[in-house]
Formats: sequence, C-alpha cells, structure tokens
Amino acid sequence: MQFFGRLVNTLSSVSTLFSSPFRVKEVTLSDYTTNVRVREEGQLILFQNMPSRTWDCVLVNPRNSQSGFRLFQLETEAEALVNFQQFSSQLPPFYESSAHVLHIEILQSLTDLIRSHPSWSVAHLAVELGIRECFHHSRIISCANSTESEEGCTPLHLACRKGDGEILVELVHYCHAQMDVTDNNGETAFHYAVQGDNAQVLQLLGKNVSSAGLNQVNNQGQTPLHLACQMGKQEMVRVLLLCNARCNIMGPGGYPIHTAMKYSQKGCAEMIISMDSNQIHSKDPRYGASPLHWAKTGEMARLLLKRGCDVNSTSAAGNTALHVAVMRNRFECVMMLLTHGANADARGENGNTPLHLAMSKDNVEMVKALIVFGAEVDTPNDYGETPVLIASKISKQLQDIVHISRARKPAFILSSMRDENRTHDHLLCLDGGGVKGLIIIQLLIAIEKASGVATKDLFDWVAGTSTGGILALAILHSKSMAYMRGVYFRMKDEVFRGSRPYESGPLEEFLKREFGEHTKMTDVKKPKVMLTGTLSDRQPAELHLFRNYEAPEMIREPRFSQNINLKPPTQPSDQLVWRAARSSGAAPTYFRPNGRFLDGGLLANNPTLDAMTEIHEYNQDLIRKGQGNKVKKLSIVVSLGTGRSPQVPVTCVDVFRPSNPWELAKTVFGAKELGKMVVDCCTDPDGRAVDRARAWCEMVDIQYFRLNPQLGVDIMLDEVSNSVLVNALWETEVYIHEHRDEFQKLIQLLLSP
Repeated sequence: MQFFGRLVNTLSSVSTLFSSPFRVKEVTLSDYTTNVRVREEGQLILFQNMPSRTWDCVLVNPRNSQSGFRLFQLETEAEALVNFQQFSSQLPPFYESSAHVLHIEILQSLTDLIRSHPSWSVAHLAVELGIRECFHHSRIISCANSTESEEGCTPLHLACRKGDGEILVELVHYCHAQMDVTDNNGETAFHYAVQGDNAQVLQLLGKNVSSAGLNQVNNQGQTPLHLACQMGKQEMVRVLLLCNARCNIMGPGGYPIHTAMKYSQKGCAEMIISMDSNQIHSKDPRYGASPLHWAKTGEMARLLLKRGCDVNSTSAAGNTALHVAVMRNRFECVMMLLTHGANADARGENGNTPLHLAMSKDNVEMVKALIVFGAEVDTPNDYGETPVLIASKISKQLQDIVHISRARKPAFILSSMRDENRTHDHLLCLDGGGVKGLIIIQLLIAIEKASGVATKDLFDWVAGTSTGGILALAILHSKSMAYMRGVYFRMKDEVFRGSRPYESGPLEEFLKREFGEHTKMTDVKKPKVMLTGTLSDRQPAELHLFRNYEAPEMIREPRFSQNINLKPPTQPSDQLVWRAARSSGAAPTYFRPNGRFLDGGLLANNPTLDAMTEIHEYNQDLIRKGQGNKVKKLSIVVSLGTGRSPQVPVTCVDVFRPSNPWELAKTVFGAKELGKMVVDCCTDPDGRAVDRARAWCEMVDIQYFRLNPQLGVDIMLDEVSNSVLVNALWETEVYIHEHRDEFQKLIQLLLSP
C-alpha cells in the first residue's frame, strides 16, 4: 500500500508541474506573430494569445532573437500584468550576466523564487540560484546589503545558511557585503553560518572579520558561540574559537561553557576549556553557578572534574553541584561528584544538606549513596529539621535506612601514630574480587571510623590478592580508604571498557598514577605487605609472594629440583610496585597475563593461611639467625571478603557422550555449569578456606575475625553499574550494623597494647 501511495503522490506532482500556468516552456517567436503585444520591457514581452484566450509572458533569448521561453500563461490580464511587472524588474540582471540562466531548469527555479519570495532583492535571488557570474552585475552588487521583509536577512545571511562558500566569497570580496548587519532576530551572518552544515563558510567569514559580527548577541542574548554550543556543532565551535570568538560574553544562561553544559554538548565544552581553562570556574549571572552545577550527566561532570573544577564550589544560594544533582534526580551525576570528593554534608540553601533534599524527594537510591559516602543523618537545617525528621514524614523504608545509619559511631580524627610498643602482631588479609574491593574499602572505613586510627597503624602485616593486593599497597602508601573508594568508582569506568579480555593499558596507567611509575616495593617498610601472584611459566604453577621485605630463607628441601630454564623471581628491592599490583590482579579472561604472572586468586583468593604461613616462616628465620628478640607473636587475624554471593541451585553438571540432539543440549549446558563450578571452587574465598583459617587460629590462641557481608545478588568482578555497587555497599553497612558487637570487640582488641 505504501508503494501505491508514493506512486500516486509522484504522479500528482508531475501532473501539477505540467498543468501549472507558470511552467517554463521553450518557444519560437514565430508562434506569436499574430498575437498582440500588451507590454514590453527589455527582453520580456507580454502577449495576448487570442486563440487560447490567455496572456503569455515570453523572455526573448538575448543570444537568439528567434527563440524564447514562455514564463507563464495566465487567464486574466490583471494577474498577468502583476507577474509581468515582477519578472521584468527582477530578471534582467540574470540573463544579462550569465548564459547559464537561459536553460529551462534554471529559469524555472528563478521564476519560482521570484514568486515565492516577492520581498527578495536580486542579490537574494542570486544567492539562492548559486550562479557566481551574476554577482558581477551592477544591479546585484547594489543590493548586496539589502534586507528582505520576511526575516530581515541579507544575501550574506542566505549564503551562510545555505553553506555556499563560493557565493560568500563573491559577496564579501566583490560586492563588499557587510558582516555585522543583523536580521529581525538580531542575528549576523555568523549566527546563520553556525546553523548551516559547512564549517568552511564560518572559516571564510572569520578570515575577513573586521566588525562586531563575530561576537554579536541576538535578541535572545546569544552569540554565535552560544548558538553553536546549544546545537552541538563541535566543528563550528572550533572554527569560532580559531577566529577569536570570545568565551567571556554573557548570554541569557551564562557563558558559552554554561550553554554547552546545559545541553550536554561534551565536544563543545572540551573545545572551550582547551582554549580557555579558566572557563571551568566561571559563574552564570542568574544563579551564580559554575559549569559543574549545570552538568546533567556523569560524563559531563567528569569532563570538568578531570580539569580541576572545584567540586564543592557554591552558587549564589549556597548550593553545591551535589545539591543541584540531587534536586534534579541525576543519580549518575551524583555518583560522579561523590567519587571526586564532593562534600556529602555541605550545607546549602536554607541550611539543607544533599541528604535533606534526597529524603524530601523520597529517592531511596540517592539516600543510600549519600549515606554510604558518609552523609550524616542528624544535621539540622535552618528550620531545625534533620534528615531523620524528614524521613519520618516520608516513608517507612527511609526510616529503616536512617535507623541503620544512625547506629554508626561518629568519626574520630585519624591518628597517624603507630604503636611501636605493641607486644603482638596484627595481620590483615584482603580477598580478591575485582571491583568488589569496594566492600573491603567500606569495611576498612568502618574500622577506621570506630577506632580513630588509620588502617596502616592498626596492622603489622597486610596480605592481599588481586584487588586486595591493590588495597594492601594503598594502605602501605598511606592512601585513605575514603580516597580509594572514589578511586575505585572512577577506575571501573576507565578499565572495564569494551569486552573481555579488557585492554591492560588503562589498568596499568591507573596503577602507575596511584603508586608511581618507578616506586619499588621496599621504598616503604611498614607495615609488612605481601601480594599473591601465580607463576604460570611452569607446570604445576606456583604461588609467589610480592613482598616489601626480604623473603625468609628456607631450610626445607624445595618441592622441585632447580630448572635452569626458569628465571628466579625479581628481588623486592628491584620490584616495581605497579608491576606487583598488575601481576596479582591478572585475572584470566578479564586481563592478559602480566609476563609470567597470572592472578593470585587462582591459588590464594583468600590469602589468610598463606599469610600466616609466611609470618611463621619469617619468624623461624629470625630465630635461626639469632634475632629471636624481634619475633612477635601473632595475636589478631582480620580477614575481609568482597561479599558472599547468594547460593543458587544447579540443575545439571553431567557431561556425557550424547546420542540425540536433546542429550547434546543437556551435555553443553552441563559442561558450562561444570566449568563455572570448577572456577568457583578454585577461587572460593569462603567455605572451607575460612573454616581452616579459623581452626588454625583457635589452635594457637589467635583471635580470628572474618568479615564478609552476604550480597543479595551475584556481582561480577567487572561490574560497572553505580546502582548495583551502591546497593552492595549499603548491604555492607547493614552487615556492619548487624555485627556491631563483633566490630566493637575487634576494635577493643586492635587498640589494646
């Protein structure tokens, strides 16, 4: 049916064309010898066609007086005279200056334009016609700066809108068209060029700029740069900036950078910032807000934050960008701000914190995110209202959330003093688990908050696998866990891009940025740190520990005879920190191996027993060397996990030789489930691994604490959803609340001399 509809429309158009009285037709003058000449102007003659009882307008061909073109054939004299007068006024400059006009198609276009735009000058018509020779005619030159009545635009405006660079050159150089003439909307040729699709036209205008047209504001207060940012014309923005368009002209919504942020035009914002980096600090006139306040997406906020924008800058009302993002329910933007250090307790208009606003919006997801990032629930606003009070009026779910968060103890000022007089050693073990290392971070923040002491000063030994290894190094290098929480949220978006296996480059750049490209493992001595890695250049593979201390000498017989084809491991004093972290976190199928190393999680995803074994061997080595006075008994082992996935039923793990298609499908499904089960069993950090560690500790009178929250859903190592991860951290907060007695006991023991 659509085909027949299109066919009917086409036939209708063709029929209209051929039946139109204004259809241009080639004729011979001999056909009109018996007709009466009613009017004659130059090459145009109006005939009264007696046989057909019509009035015909004929353009005599200046190059062949025996032929011509019938421009119209009308049935009334009055209408014919009006159109003849219009044609005789507008046509001469064209047929006098160019032979190209004397073609039926061109004449048809020209006469249609004359009738459609009666207020256009011959220069306007010449622009639309696009024949360059016409612009050398004195009549057209004299109209180069004329304006039409429809929009008040000049021929130059039309050329810019059309994107015709050749015609623009003719107008500017030969006809001396002015570039600062504005239309009825106050727009110059630059505004029109921005709305076109040809950046070269804008470039040609810029080369000849000698007026205010480049930075002229229209009736809406927009410069061409504002307009280009609004429309997302990145190339136009680039050309305007190269033409020295000013970034500091105020528009109705602020500077061009504010417009780019308002319409989420990332490329345009990048162009402006690269030209003038101070634009990230500019304030708009209406709200006194920075460009960050105008960011509507996490991506736009990241653009500014990476370039040094003040994340806690306030507007005229006192609101930060975080307040605005919460008010507008922009969750991804909220997360971007929080992970870049936004103050979750900043007081804004009427003394409201972002949590006040999230509570009033009944946005549970936002409330969880703010509380996870440390927002206080008992801060009153100027009216004495706390987030708790607002929650009590809104919903029961918010009340439950507040109840859990209020149970958290207030923060202490972290002590940086290490208790060197402690008579026993404390061991911290951190599981592997990719981005779920955020759960470990949240647990460590809770321990630091309750103890008032930095993690580095609470433990003498720290062992980590994969993501736990990265966090162990972060502890060694005195990086706060609040900082690492933000780093992890930012890192996932940089590292987990595309499909598995991911490019190693972004991960390696991240590690170099955080730990330094040339930092060695032994550059920082305390606490003692060990990272697990798997030496995969041999069969069977072996566990390797990256240490920031010299490995203990072993007296027992090695498991295998020495093989000259296997290189010895790098000494700790020569081992680069970032390479150690990369080697420990080379999870198969997620990242390529780092040289001969695979992820330590293959052999020790929960490194507790391996760390205790290492400490025992280290102490035994000290005793053999006559340094028994340096040996300290291990008294506390704290093992932190990355969350326990829910247990789910498995229907089939049977793999067999199939005899029919149905059995083939069952075999394939069974093989898939069996493969997943094998991997899970090899890398399981819970279950018997925890039972063995607890039993060993109990046998030798060591206090053992295993902290690992139960998760509601299975979270992958490369999860990038902020919503999923925030919910996991909230489940961690719930876990801390439910196990507060165990936490309190742990803190008391850690602080004991």
